[in-house]
Amino acid sequence: MKQFAFAAPLVFAVLTLGLILPSGTVRAAEVTGTPKIVDGDTIQFGAQRVRLGALDAPETDQQCLDAKGEKWACGAAARNALRAYAGDKPWTCRPIGSTQHGRLVGRCTAGGEDMEKWMVRNGWALASAREAKGYGADEAAARDAKLGLWAGAFVSPRDWRNRKANAMVLGAVKVTPATKMLLLRSAYGATPPSPDCAIKANVNRGGVCIYHIPGGRFYAKIKMDNPEKGNRWFCSAAEAKASGCRETRR
Repeated sequence: MKQFAFAAPLVFAVLTLGLILPSGTVRAAEVTGTPKIVDGDTIQFGAQRVRLGALDAPETDQQCLDAKGEKWACGAAARNALRAYAGDKPWTCRPIGSTQHGRLVGRCTAGGEDMEKWMVRNGWALASAREAKGYGADEAAARDAKLGLWAGAFVSPRDWRNRKANAMVLGAVKVTPATKMLLLRSAYGATPPSPDCAIKANVNRGGVCIYHIPGGRFYAKIKMDNPEKGNRWFCSAAEAKASGCRETRR
């Protein structure tokens, strides 16, 4: 779940896209400032969101099992770990592209430290197969040391978003068919985390995430305690769209 109550104030942000260099090369300028930490792989400078391109962190409403095999809101924990470690530091993000939904993708440091490497090395995210060159060793080290997510059991954020029933379970804790189902559920279950986070989303038969606003035609029919349908709560339509969902067409 993407939430927007942040302790760290926004200090400054600079973003100039399409900078023309003397050679005629077009390059995106760096984004700098002290951002809001939206989740474990998303930060926000003013109105500009940046997706950390070298990792995939659990969604804020993703549920895992802890080292004792008990339910754990691991997505919120990953976000909070990043906030605690780097939330008040100055960040610099070098744009490397954009998502299919238009969100800027960057490689980011905070206080001069590679934050993507820090998240992967401490077990709060998986290394991205496409972008994380050199981070495979950091992921292996976190796994071997049972740090962060690796201390318990979890499915990859990608599998969780798609609610794949055959998703591979990662981590140190063994699961049963029953406990594996817990890994596919939202940490918030059938009740929205707050009154202003009541947008429902589910995945249709074609694998597309559809969101429904309160009062919509099918809103009441969407049962949020059904993990097989990929149910999630969102706080805004913009947040749902940023996560790859579209509004219902009926």
